[in-house]
Amino acid sequence: MTVLVTGATANIGRKVVDHLLAAGHADIRALTTNPRRAALPEGVTVVEGYLRRPETLPAAFAGVDRMYLAPTPDTVGEVLALAKAAGIEHVVDLSGEPDSWWGTVCTAVEDSGLAWTHLWPADFMENTLTWSHQIRASGVIREPHPDSASAPIAMDDIAAVAATALLDDSHRDRAYPLAGPEVLARTDLARHLATALGREITVERASRADTVAALTPTMGDNASWYVDNVLTDYRPDPATLPVTSVPDITGRPATTFADWARTNAARFTVA
Repeated sequence: MTVLVTGATANIGRKVVDHLLAAGHADIRALTTNPRRAALPEGVTVVEGYLRRPETLPAAFAGVDRMYLAPTPDTVGEVLALAKAAGIEHVVDLSGEPDSWWGTVCTAVEDSGLAWTHLWPADFMENTLTWSHQIRASGVIREPHPDSASAPIAMDDIAAVAATALLDDSHRDRAYPLAGPEVLARTDLARHLATALGREITVERASRADTVAALTPTMGDNASWYVDNVLTDYRPDPATLPVTSVPDITGRPATTFADWARTNAARFTVA
């Protein structure tokens, strides 16, 4: 059974490759725009292609049985038509609920007629890296809603779920909202980072304009969109969140933010 991982050198796709290998699956094909620089593990078949250039995909899709699909809403319809023509049977997609900004991906996958598994993650723990410039420069994080909360999930846990769904038919035609194991306010995230880094970090309530300015060194032109669409004033009911989703699906504990912060502390100290 050949499994294709698209976006195989990106943050989540690369980890999907690792989890497939850890599960003992050997027939892995990895899609990347530059195979010569992919640096993927030995035994993985690296093929050239790009989801935003569908004309590059037919050769990569040939002989594939299952595919992890990274989200590219602008070309997803063409990509899925090529996948179906190539005989791909099952797509595990990283997307979002139908009314979300990645929702067109899950809708297109269902409309394709292929078997599917949707992964709908909460915000990534890795999103806190947008604070790295502020932490290095002053130790002060500027946020419009410091008390807003979520159950952030590690990208590695999303990849573990994706690999599980690719290898186990019982996950076909299931949509999985995914979350981390605990609900944390923005101030809680900063506190865990302060512990991991061994330094003081504070969170200041800031205006939209000041928050955008503080995030621009790490996010560039995406800072405005991020502030308007992600940093909302949100306090979920923990009882409604899928905080056990990762262990329920993979059989392994989910990563806590405290553990993630300790593992990734160095990423906040290097420009």
